[in-house]
Parts: sequence; structure tokens; C-alpha cells
Amino acid sequence: MGLKRATRDRWSMGVCGGIAHTYGWSPGAVRAATAVLAVIIPGPSLVLTLLVYFILGAVLPESRAY
Repeated sequence: MGLKRATRDRWSMGVCGGIAHTYGWSPGAVRAATAVLAVIIPGPSLVLTLLVYFILGAVLPESRAY
């Protein structure tokens, strides 16, 4: 899969920046999609989104390239 966290393009843990750079997407768009998943969708999506985000932040290695 090759996902890595961003070290330079990061706000919190670099997960959204790393996903964006891996697939060639805009980091802002990935962050916006994450926020939409966390807030707009009804139900326990906030907890689930934060849980997945923190797990990815702990598991993914950092990349010096981005």
C-alpha cells in the first residue's frame, strides 16, 4: 500500500497529508473529506473517524519526502 505520514505537510499527525501525497490528491481536500466524515454523517462517525485517524497516526511510518 505504501502509505506514510507527512512530516512537512501536516496539521496534527500528518495522516491526511500523507494520504494526499501518496495518491496525488490535494491535502486540503483530504482534510475536508475527513471533517465531513467526522461531523456531517449522523451517528458515531466522529468517534470512528478519530479512532481510525489516531490508529493510522500510530501505525504509519513518517516520510521525509513530503
